[in-house]
Amino acid sequence: MKRPPTPRQRIFDLYWYFAAERQAIFAKRAVGAPGPWTADPILSTYKFCNVFRAADRVSQYMIREVCYHQESVTAADRLFQIVAFRIFSNIATWQTVHDHLGRYPLLSDLANGNFTKALQFAQQQNRTLYTHAFILSPHNAYGQPRKYLNHIELFKHVFLVDNFAENLLQAASLQEIFLLLKHYPMLGSFMSYQIAIDLNYSDLINFSENDFTVAGPGALRGIKKAFEDTGDFTPEEIVLWMVDQQEEAFSKIGLSFRGLYGRKLHAIDAQGLFCELDKYCRVAAPELASARSRIKTKFNPQPQPIDYYFPPKWQLS
Repeated sequence: MKRPPTPRQRIFDLYWYFAAERQAIFAKRAVGAPGPWTADPILSTYKFCNVFRAADRVSQYMIREVCYHQESVTAADRLFQIVAFRIFSNIATWQTVHDHLGRYPLLSDLANGNFTKALQFAQQQNRTLYTHAFILSPHNAYGQPRKYLNHIELFKHVFLVDNFAENLLQAASLQEIFLLLKHYPMLGSFMSYQIAIDLNYSDLINFSENDFTVAGPGALRGIKKAFEDTGDFTPEEIVLWMVDQQEEAFSKIGLSFRGLYGRKLHAIDAQGLFCELDKYCRVAAPELASARSRIKTKFNPQPQPIDYYFPPKWQLS
């Protein structure tokens, strides 16, 4: 039998407190309630991601405008669009590409160079094609002088040379999708996991988000702070253990957590919460030093409200 993890109790409880309070902020803002939305000075001062990954602004755009847009496309085109969008993770880039082409990019645009021209136009208009939300793997794998040109060659390799779309559609698990992605250059473990989750938002692929997870760098820092000893558990097993613990943990410290319109925390959310815990503790528990000592981004609410849209297959109430 595996030796169980030993929580660092105050920080472990902060994990659940953060989840409950940050989700309460989301719920208030989602219905248009006026601020302030929390009395927590850290949450009111600094920017933190939503508890549920699918509720963040970029994921919301991706779900509505990439996974479920109403333009007529093949399954392979849709899968290409999801992968390409996540690599850039930049709404402005995607909107400019769409406007330049007059539609969402297709594999035919990848093949004939129109997608490259649209990205070049987007770079001229927006100056940058990428966000800094994800750390991308070394980007010169295809010998091109610019990062985006290497990514175009990656897309060609994946979708035009290999039978990738069909392989995705035939995959038997979320982990298999992850491994299919990770096989390629420029797609490290964490990005491959993020793309696998994005693909799984669509109606083309449907696995439980609790089947498999990958702990990113921020989550690893958060786990180290939340536990004195992780026992015989891997970081991924810790994340899944937290998913299993959630109801008992919230109840034990008297917290109300209604989830996302009834949806409980899944592994992608639990691992993201560790990343946010690491950030929160830079102020709340500075004695737990890590590679990062401060929160860089202040909270600045966006003026544009989000009309929240989640995968219909989730059947959220």
